[in-house]
Parts: sequence; structure tokens; C-alpha cells
Amino acid sequence: MWILFAFASALFAGLTAILAKCGVRRTDSTVATAIRTVIVLAFSWGMVFLTGAQSGLRGIGGKTLLFLILSGLATGASWLCYFRALQLGDVNKVTPVDKSGTVLTILLAFALLREPISVCKALGILLVGAGTWLMIEKKSVTKTGTANGLWLPYALGSAVFASLTAILGKLGVSGVDSNLGTAVRTGVVLVMAWTMVFVAGKGAALKAVPRGELGFICLSGLATGASWLCYYRALQEGPVSVVAPIDKLSILVTVAFSGLVFHEKLSSKAAVGLALLTGGTLVMLRG
Repeated sequence: MWILFAFASALFAGLTAILAKCGVRRTDSTVATAIRTVIVLAFSWGMVFLTGAQSGLRGIGGKTLLFLILSGLATGASWLCYFRALQLGDVNKVTPVDKSGTVLTILLAFALLREPISVCKALGILLVGAGTWLMIEKKSVTKTGTANGLWLPYALGSAVFASLTAILGKLGVSGVDSNLGTAVRTGVVLVMAWTMVFVAGKGAALKAVPRGELGFICLSGLATGASWLCYYRALQEGPVSVVAPIDKLSILVTVAFSGLVFHEKLSSKAAVGLALLTGGTLVMLRG
């Protein structure tokens, strides 16, 4: 069943990127992150009480709680970087860089979690790494004709923090219900996101959020909540080195919708990269 949850996570994560892009056209990315975290938190705790998982709150040990908090902090940092990158760059350029964290996640899973390395997984890592590299375009041309690569550092930051999120999340949900673990770590993300809003002096920007974009931000929050619940259920039952690559197949959904909604086009080089990335993920499933 964990494989089904991993693929469901990929589907919802792909939708999240598109909905989020629609929600940050004029809205500050930090403000958007804080708003959608409220939606994710409500969704997560709703699932906790729906499944009766709240009874496990007293049983959360100190070590488990620590990893959940660290995972939440890494998630918050990843989100802040990701939304800023989406605001500055095209979806089909930002997303591949963000997904490059898959390789780091797998390597950390081998090194820290002692997950076994097979020939298929090793080959898959090479294919995913090569595919991601081909899809990365360091510069884009703006409407004014100037090169703009400011989105790239933010996208790389998102990838690094996302990989740490997966490892810490695996450690954090090992001794607690996955729904409850997701809800607890979302609370940490909420505190971090709103702290960033007020520390940066962007509280006034909350009133300037267009209604249309607010709707997309809320929908992206619901999609994120669904993705998280599926992802951490898959992590609880399956190996990180396989769950993480499946989750990153969300790039197929993202690229497809970016073409339909934003009319963004893949170059031939990026198309080859996407094929390698997808093929590498499928190869790892055989390992």
C-alpha cells in the first residue's frame, strides 16, 4: 500500500506547484506561504481527529518530537525558498531544480538510515541526476530582455531543505501515527512561516492579497495537506530511497499543467532530461 500512497503524494504535489504559481503572481511569496500553512494545519488536524489519532499525543517521545520539530523547520525553509523561486522563475524550470533534492535524499538514506544499495538504485540515481542536470536552465530571459537567474539559488535551497525534511520526517514518524506526525510538524511550519512574515515587516501585505490569488493559495494548501498525509504514510511503511523518487514524479504533473495553464514550453534538452528523470525513478522501483 505504501507505493500507492507515494504515487498519490506525487499527484497532489504536482497540483500544488501549479496552484501555488497561480497564487503568487502579485502576492508576496512569504505571505502566501504563511496563509497556505494555515490551511494545511487545519487539514492535517482534521485528519487526526477523523482517524482518532489524537490519542497518541501523550505517547510521543522526546526523540520523536525533536525529529518532528526539525523536520518542520526544514519544511518551512524549503517552502519559503520554493515559493520565492516560483515567483521569480518559470514552473518548469524551478520544479526540476527542486526535485534534484531526490539524489541527496537517497544518498542520505543510504548513509544515515543504512538502507541497502542495489544496482538498480545506483543506476536510478545516475539517471535522475543526469535528467535533473539537463532540465536545469540557469538563465531565463525576462520581458525586458535581461537575463534573470535569481530563482536558481532559491530553488537549490528548496531542494536541500526538502531532502533534509524527508530524512528527518522518516525518523520522526517511526514511532507515531503518520497523520499525527504530519499535524505536529505542520504546527512548527506555521510558527516559522508567520514569524518570517512579521520579522520581515510584511504584515500589511496580508490585506493586499487579491481574492482570486487567495483562492489559489488555499487550494494549494489543501493539495499540500493531501500530499503530506500520503507522503508520510508511505515513509512510515516504505524505504526513503524509493518513496522520495516516486514522490518527485510530481514533476510530470507539474510540467503537463505548466504547458496547459502557463503555456511554458520544454526545450528538447529539458525533454530528454525529463525522460531520464522519469526512467531513473522507475528503475529504482525495481531495486
